[in-house]
Amino acid sequence: MQNSTKRLNRVMLIDDNEVDLKINAKVLSISNLFEHIIYFKSGESGLTYLKKHIHHPEELPDLILLDIQMPDMNGFEFLDYYKRLPKPFIDNCTVTILSSTLDFGDIKKAEANTYVAKMFMKPLNPKELRDFLHLL
Repeated sequence: MQNSTKRLNRVMLIDDNEVDLKINAKVLSISNLFEHIIYFKSGESGLTYLKKHIHHPEELPDLILLDIQMPDMNGFEFLDYYKRLPKPFIDNCTVTILSSTLDFGDIKKAEANTYVAKMFMKPLNPKELRDFLHLL
């Protein structure tokens, strides 16, 4: 029986912590769930990429893994800009939080955000991600 998890084309990982970024990019690579992994060290650079490629759907992510606690623009501020992007993109992109936060307020705020499909804790667990993608 074949694995029925759909392989997505592109995942975007946004995290200001270089070590976490490398570890989670490696986990994503090994998971073999995506053809392309793009990653950014800030919410601003992730948004710049999205805006630059918004009319080129083949360059846009199917899934975004977003850290919450980042300097300059945190994950919630990123989501405030994200929700203003064109509806066809938002409808075809799933946003998840990937964080190590223990802040109950952040967790509740992430869970309550209509643009966040799920919250994962760092480090990313490939089985948990695979199970989530299976539900999409």
